[in-house]
Amino acid sequence: LGAERRARLPPGQMGWPLVGGMWAFLRAFKSGKPDAFIASFVRRFGRTGVYRSFMFSSPTVLVTTAEGCKQVLMDDDAFVTGWPKATVALVGPRSFVAMPHDEHRRIRKLTAAPINGFDALTGYLPFIDSTVTSSLRAWADHGGSVEFLTELRRMTFKIIVQIFLGGADQATTRALERSYTELNCGMRAMAINLPGFAYRGALRARRRLVAVLQGVLDERRAARAKGVSGGGVDMMDRLIEAQDERGRHLDDDEIIDVLVMYLNAGHESSGHITMWATVFLQENPDMFARAKAEQEAIMRSIPSSQRGLTLRDFRKMEYLSQVIDETLRLVNISFVSFRQATRDVFVNGYLIPKGWKVQLWYRSVHMDPQVYPDPTKFDPLRWEGHSPRAGTFL
Repeated sequence: LGAERRARLPPGQMGWPLVGGMWAFLRAFKSGKPDAFIASFVRRFGRTGVYRSFMFSSPTVLVTTAEGCKQVLMDDDAFVTGWPKATVALVGPRSFVAMPHDEHRRIRKLTAAPINGFDALTGYLPFIDSTVTSSLRAWADHGGSVEFLTELRRMTFKIIVQIFLGGADQATTRALERSYTELNCGMRAMAINLPGFAYRGALRARRRLVAVLQGVLDERRAARAKGVSGGGVDMMDRLIEAQDERGRHLDDDEIIDVLVMYLNAGHESSGHITMWATVFLQENPDMFARAKAEQEAIMRSIPSSQRGLTLRDFRKMEYLSQVIDETLRLVNISFVSFRQATRDVFVNGYLIPKGWKVQLWYRSVHMDPQVYPDPTKFDPLRWEGHSPRAGTFL
């Protein structure tokens, strides 16, 4: 970098050769004290909001303030996606984690319609309702204890597969679930392709996952060639049909990588957040009573002629919405995301050199006492009448 540019870098420590700061990072998360990693930088270098280290095999700047994260996320000229090698290899090079900005925008536009909006959500509600109800009954009839997170992930996976691969049979769903669970274990691991490391097992799982999805794709394309319709239209059908203004269709690699990415975004996060919301309500009986009373009031207001819940009923769930937002703040499933500088740029007065990776520590923003008073306290009412400032709720 040269002496002049090096002097303008954020404070920090590059750590051991090759490994960098990864041992401290992994130790903090494995110990159950994830905030200890960033706290060690604050303790040694003060609250500068940006620090340098060597992470996931790259020189990296860690950004921990709302203003810094907002700047990096909004500046598409100075920053592009910069996910670790392991994540890109496992989710896929044709997914959002590796796409250029314009392509990202195009694919996002094509794929958002099937999973957002009033019509889409109204169409999914009956299946979600019946799947949750049948899952709860099965757990109750089990007669003993169940592994709650395992069952929640199974339930959310069933819902996500229905949305993306509507007609998938039970064997296909189980095969996808097994492979995806193993793949996810290596998503943020170091890219070490040796026996015994999570990344190696995850690469194997991705190959199995791709094979299953390719098989479904081949069946769909063969059925279309014969003019056979499978009934409802799901995410895979929409991706097969999608075309840009030049009439170009997505190829199989693009469709598969987008599906793997959405499986990750929709299934893993939903299962974990549902688990944590349940844990927090169990730990706070007064909050549990209030959330339950709200649900009972909504149930009483539903006319006898109506079957199941509607989006109008969901919009009445004001306190439950606050519980979920507070769970997302305190747990923050996406605790960090990754960008890369395309040119020299300054954040908080410090230089991020061209080519360096940037880690945005959302969790540090959510646990900042200047943004959220008493941040370790679970308090859904902090969201009552509160609209978070841009960049403070990520």
